[in-house]
Amino acid sequence: MGVDAEVEGLLRGLAPQVVGFLVRRYGQFDLCEDAVQEALLAAATQWPVDGVPGNPRGWLITVATRRLTDQIRSESARRRREDAVASMDGELVAPGADSVPDAESDDTLTLLFLCCHPAVTPASQVALTLRAVGGLSTAEIARAFMVPEATMAPRISRAKKSIREAGSRFELPPDAERADRLRVVLQVLYLIFNEGYTASSGESLQRVELTTEAIRLARMLRAALPDDGEVAGLLALMLLTDSRRTARTTPSGELVPIDEQDRALWDQAQIAEGAALTLATLAQGAVGPYQLQAAIAALHAEAPTAEDTDWPQIHALYLLLEQLTPNPMITLNRAIALAQIQGPQAALALLDTLATNKSLTESHRLDAVRAHLHERAGNPTLARALYLSAARRTPSLPEKHYLTTKATTLPE
Repeated sequence: MGVDAEVEGLLRGLAPQVVGFLVRRYGQFDLCEDAVQEALLAAATQWPVDGVPGNPRGWLITVATRRLTDQIRSESARRRREDAVASMDGELVAPGADSVPDAESDDTLTLLFLCCHPAVTPASQVALTLRAVGGLSTAEIARAFMVPEATMAPRISRAKKSIREAGSRFELPPDAERADRLRVVLQVLYLIFNEGYTASSGESLQRVELTTEAIRLARMLRAALPDDGEVAGLLALMLLTDSRRTARTTPSGELVPIDEQDRALWDQAQIAEGAALTLATLAQGAVGPYQLQAAIAALHAEAPTAEDTDWPQIHALYLLLEQLTPNPMITLNRAIALAQIQGPQAALALLDTLATNKSLTESHRLDAVRAHLHERAGNPTLARALYLSAARRTPSLPEKHYLTTKATTLPE
């Protein structure tokens, strides 16, 4: 790993700690987060040249505090934030090395809850989490979601404004709210991972920077909440799913379905870690949706060949998942498992129950699965039409190319 990569990894880990320290000490989440972004940029520029300082966390806190002081002292900031400045205990002073908190005072969990505040829209929760907790710049987040930086910057600003206007304090939510807020945190990390694993649009099937960041944040959350089964389940699900990353595309970027992948390319270390984590969390008692999805992913990952996949067990787990959290995507996936057990006609009958679901009928996924099932059932003309219909709907170029290619191999 080169020096720049080492610096980048260090900054990613320190970013939420520094934001948390400043917000806890000074309030003003929006100003503190902006100041930390400037400090991260300065470190990314200076550290590869001058070397990493002996106390990198203290360095970032000192620089960010100076930036924060400059912001508040500026004439425009003073006019807009007189009350906020007046309420602070004394003048902002950059902390020295001795005042930097130790690792046990890490506020990352509190920061995650704050970024996932219910006053913020889901899309903005994702962006704000990536910036404040993940340490990604606005430009990096904009590139990941393939929108202009000029579009992403106001989205993040609006999210911080919503949190400020909601009167949120930098503290963990009360016990009565914590379970619901944790579900939002898990959903945000899940969305980040999914966007990286199968990009919703663009030329690349995967965005590795997002899956890597989601796994890193899930590990941090697991360290903060080691006894929470769903946190462990989400981390296991990410590890097991990401283990197939290298085999999912050809060297030219073409999509490779799971039953055609070279399983020798699957990351066995990730599979072992994810499977062990899944087994441990399932043994704890009551299970949630992420734990069930992790169990399904483990059955796929541990099958030596596609033919060895335990489809009856996978179908049974999807049934449990469907009962626990009814969702058309779960039913869609259960249909795929059902086809392996009872044949394509049974699966097609199950998919008929989704025919009026707007979220599916407007996407490409339902037609793509139906096309596959009709191909297996010996209906090539209908399968071809459905593959083409799905190809027209997906904004992902690798998926579009895969579906179009499937259609061209079938007779009209």
